[in-house]
Amino acid sequence: LDGAVAIFCSVGGVEPQSETVWRQADKYRIPRIAFINKMDRTGADFQGCLHMMVDRLKTNPLPLQLPIGKEEDFEGIVDLISMKAILYDPHSLGTEFNILDIPEAYLEEAHKQREILIARLAEWDERLMEKYIEGKEISELELKQSVRNVTLQLRGTPVLCGASFRNKGVQPLLDAIID
Repeated sequence: LDGAVAIFCSVGGVEPQSETVWRQADKYRIPRIAFINKMDRTGADFQGCLHMMVDRLKTNPLPLQLPIGKEEDFEGIVDLISMKAILYDPHSLGTEFNILDIPEAYLEEAHKQREILIARLAEWDERLMEKYIEGKEISELELKQSVRNVTLQLRGTPVLCGASFRNKGVQPLLDAIID
């Protein structure tokens, strides 16, 4: 097994059966990507799921995305690697979407979370650390390579989000698996 995708419910979070599977993946040193699903359901809590991953799974979640809206107002995602927003057309079941600049309401949080992501990756990536300390621009490719290396070394778990029933966030998840 080369890797796994762990899917967590944004409402229920990390459930007991997920903990069991996660421990098996730890035992056999299987790299993982996490997908927080059902962001369109009542009670969806992206940050709560991240905290549960730390508390129950003892992992280092690396959010690569932030949700735009939640529950019935879930509209899309902010990609922290490309610093773009993906907004889904609610009538097309996710088949139609627009890649836009990040909405103003999410811009400050996106910059903050991207900075945290880069700082955490720099802890394990010497080349990234040098650029980070020197204040140099870090490219999308460099971030993707760093995320890949950290994932394969089992030091962190990339986290994406969406609503798979409505096909929101599924393509970025598939792209992240390939990357």
